[in-house]
Amino acid sequence: QLQLVESGGGLVQAGGSLRLSCAASGRTFSAYDMGWLRQAPGKEREVVAAITWSGSSTYYADSAKGRFTISRDNAKNTVYLQMSSLKPEDTAVYYCAAARFSQRPWSAGEYNFWGQGTQVTVSS
Repeated sequence: QLQLVESGGGLVQAGGSLRLSCAASGRTFSAYDMGWLRQAPGKEREVVAAITWSGSSTYYADSAKGRFTISRDNAKNTVYLQMSSLKPEDTAVYYCAAARFSQRPWSAGEYNFWGQGTQVTVSS
């Protein structure tokens, strides 16, 4: 099993920034492609950003482009999501998740291991 633990969520005003972190343990972190997903009340879980195992390639949902940056540090077994220019519609529970050899990083179904989630609330 790959254990994932998110941190860094909280309450922030619109226009503000947050950095989410996800610490991995239990298996070889560097073997996994990683994603950040979110789920707002009444909505489906969506992939916000993803990064390949090496960090050489990234994916962003249209809603995240230009505002969010995903990165990873394989030496620290950690993946990050830097979020800026936050909007009230970014309010959701954010999850990090891991996949092996993901072919469709934009699809939540690609991910095999999930963290417990961290709440992000953006006030207007």
